[in-house]
Amino acid sequence: MQSAIDHKDFQQEVLQSAIPVVVHFWAPWCGLCRMIEPHLNSLAHEFGTGLKLVGINADDNLHLASNYQIRDLPTVLIFEQGKLLRRIDQLHRKEELPRLLKDALQPLAVES
Repeated sequence: MQSAIDHKDFQQEVLQSAIPVVVHFWAPWCGLCRMIEPHLNSLAHEFGTGLKLVGINADDNLHLASNYQIRDLPTVLIFEQGKLLRRIDQLHRKEELPRLLKDALQPLAVES
């Protein structure tokens, strides 16, 4: 399940996390953001305790969204050991996300 965080939690929850983190930048007005959330939750469930899923409301965290050059919503960032590994944005259909996420997370599953 996606945990909501904001700029105050980002350092601890994402950059200092001992496990990989999937960060979902979203906004309340973004329909596609709501549609991909079940896919993200399913993926987090599949990875279990080896993956953390957090959501950040881009409208409420403009400075953080700007720091990571969030131009399109939804945008999904994947971090490991405080480093940005992968960015998934410019989604046009919710069906694109599961394959993109699995491709991005495949190396992490092998390393575990």
